[in-house]
Amino acid sequence: MPENQGGNSQLVLRLVTGEDGASRLMLAGDCTLAALCHQLQPLSAELAGYATNPELHWDITGIAHMDDAGAVLLWQAWGERHPRHLALQSEHERLFNRLEKMPPPPAPPARDRLWPVTVLGKAVFLLWEHLTNLIMLSGQLLLDSIYLVGHPLHIPWREISANLYRTGAQALGITALVGFLIGVVLSFLSSRQLQMFGADIFIINILGVSIVRELGPVLAAILVAGRSGSSMTAQLGVMRVTEELDALTVMGIPHSLRLVWPKVIALGIAMPLVVLWTSAIALIGGMVVAEIQLGLGHQFFLSKLPDVVPIANLWLGLGKGVVCGMMIALISCHFGLRIKSNTESLGEGTTNSVVTSITVVIIIDAIFAVIFSDFGLR
Repeated sequence: MPENQGGNSQLVLRLVTGEDGASRLMLAGDCTLAALCHQLQPLSAELAGYATNPELHWDITGIAHMDDAGAVLLWQAWGERHPRHLALQSEHERLFNRLEKMPPPPAPPARDRLWPVTVLGKAVFLLWEHLTNLIMLSGQLLLDSIYLVGHPLHIPWREISANLYRTGAQALGITALVGFLIGVVLSFLSSRQLQMFGADIFIINILGVSIVRELGPVLAAILVAGRSGSSMTAQLGVMRVTEELDALTVMGIPHSLRLVWPKVIALGIAMPLVVLWTSAIALIGGMVVAEIQLGLGHQFFLSKLPDVVPIANLWLGLGKGVVCGMMIALISCHFGLRIKSNTESLGEGTTNSVVTSITVVIIIDAIFAVIFSDFGLR
């Protein structure tokens, strides 16, 4: 006579032999989740062992309380079908009838062996969609520029001024801090190596070319992409969530003319100035370390810098700033206009905007390095 106990209740399993010689399993007590929570696994195995005998008579009329968990326990022990010989109460019969009518669980999906090709194809189509949308947005901005040339009174000066302040003036602090620290680190590491060869004077060449030509524009563009680019995307995304973009459409105000064009123009103007500011502060940081580490005075550093760094490097850095600034604004607005009317899409779109902008900045820098490889170095 096996007996299982669970908590304050008892579920008793009693195996007896009837007058006709048939084996009868009698269950009595509570068959609920609260009563069986501590013995579900051993009780399930024990019931499954009894269920292997198809001629066994099941008598569960002695069960006082039964819930869905208890019914599922018995149903699974029976192999999800009624046993051949079963005696039960009418209220319990409804539980098993409901389990019998439940549809079978769906079969697990077949493993797609071509899933890498599928994923790659979806990525390619998504990239193509982004490229086509960016080209369409660029074309619309070109048409807006042609329109504004013929109608100068419609130029959104106030929006351009506001974006110049937000993307340019307010970015001076963080760009100055990062630029100064980069100049200090680069000068310190370079001076330690140059001292080994007695080539201290060449610290001016290294700092001048690397900062003015490469580090200044790239650092400023990455900082602006993370700071101002995300702000532009979030601004347009919030306007989508609050249905302000729909309101502008109803009023007949084009999004590209009033929202995108001022941002692209403002960032195209502000980025060269931010690049010039970042490069100047980075050179000051490098000059301070050069004077401390190598004894090169700041007057000598400033007088020697124009001789070793041709002015063409400065124009190249400013040109990178213009291109990167306009591309950052264009990409940020592109992702901002694609945001749907929910907060999850807002966060995802802002993240994708920043990542894409930084990636494009590095690609643009590589293209400039290849095309203008000899420009300003001879």
